[in-house]
Amino acid sequence: MGNKYDELIEEIQSRLDDERLKAGGKLPSIRRFAKEFNCSINTVMRAYSELEKAHLIYSVPKSGYFAVGTDMPKKQKPMIIDFVSAGPDKSKMPYRDYQHCMNQAIELYKEEMFQYSHPLGLPSLRHQLSAQLQDLQVFAPAERIAVVSGSQQALDLLVSLPFPNNKTEICTEQPTHFSFIDSITSRGLKPIGIEVNQKGIDLNYLEKIFRERNIKFFYTVSRFQNPTGCSYSNQEKKDMVELAQKYDVYIVEDDYMGDLDTRKKADPMFAYNPSGRVIYTKSFSKVLLPGLRLGLAVLPEALMKSFTQAKFAADVHTPVLTQGALEIYLSSGMFKAHIEKLRRQYKKKGTILQKAYLEHLPPNTSFTGGDSGFYSTVVLPGRMKAKNLVKHLQKKNVLVQDAAPMYLPEYLKENRIRLSVSQVEDRIIAVGVKKIGDGIRALAHSYF
Repeated sequence: MGNKYDELIEEIQSRLDDERLKAGGKLPSIRRFAKEFNCSINTVMRAYSELEKAHLIYSVPKSGYFAVGTDMPKKQKPMIIDFVSAGPDKSKMPYRDYQHCMNQAIELYKEEMFQYSHPLGLPSLRHQLSAQLQDLQVFAPAERIAVVSGSQQALDLLVSLPFPNNKTEICTEQPTHFSFIDSITSRGLKPIGIEVNQKGIDLNYLEKIFRERNIKFFYTVSRFQNPTGCSYSNQEKKDMVELAQKYDVYIVEDDYMGDLDTRKKADPMFAYNPSGRVIYTKSFSKVLLPGLRLGLAVLPEALMKSFTQAKFAADVHTPVLTQGALEIYLSSGMFKAHIEKLRRQYKKKGTILQKAYLEHLPPNTSFTGGDSGFYSTVVLPGRMKAKNLVKHLQKKNVLVQDAAPMYLPEYLKENRIRLSVSQVEDRIIAVGVKKIGDGIRALAHSYF
């Protein structure tokens, strides 16, 4: 039924696009369409309902369904399939629960809101985070946990701070998210890259970099990497930690999506060296509300003083009200219930996406990503430019992102697009991927 549903949506959109269905034109009856597509009446009704929500069609009681035109009271709004937006699915966010926690926090922390808080966060929240992190195999005392205004703030501060190893260069995965690249280059530094892909990372080359360069720290997203969506095996993580220890290199592990990992035995790098060689960072933006700007960093003792000073200089402290609300949300058990639900939902999204890739992409393309998480990339065939495909798909109301800004100049790839399924409805994912596949085929003649 799912495939028939997608076919119906796509067929009606196609008829609207090429004006076989003109403004005000009547759509086939539900029974007629069900017979034409050899599907149930319920499937057609669901498709019509979805198109009506998108303001592409409208219903007239006892008359049927009609195409929306510019002369209609409702403004025509085409269905946009957005693979660019990477925030959490708005429909899955616990607004009401968190609002309740905010109200409680106002009462509980009304005195603290009239004075400066500790730069590293409310002591009670840090203790709660210490307990919460144990579920992710991160065992750290509250004293080593810093609450930050989003994990990007922690990364930005770590880039600027001197480290105990007195080294100055930063090694990062290629590709990686452009905000981290900007953090490095904005300070006049030149990052050292190492390629990661579906097969993992070249440990021999990583060792060569650690041995021959003056690496302060290696930045890695160990699970659901942005933009590839790939995750390292436990053995790879263990090997990287051992190399870092051998060559006196720190690892900054960005575990922004660790909560969504369905693999029960998948541990973060921090678990292999909790003494301080691995600096663990985590964000709540992708699993809660991005506007909260809350994250954390687990720091080695040797960095605590300088990080505290830098955090104070950056913003004095993270807002008390949002900290208090997070503490209540965590301690109540609401966060755990929310995450378990999200984990199932995003695993389903990832599975649908990978299946759609196999069914709809041309055989001369490849793709990355796992069965969960937000991100994946598609490698376009030959010399096809991602920017051209992006423009082509925009005209088809499908939004994808050119991955070129996520590469350093020496690693630049112009034939990759990044997709996020976080804000795409499950039933529309395959429709969007089919349009991507059709777009690749349509542009192929320009390059071969």
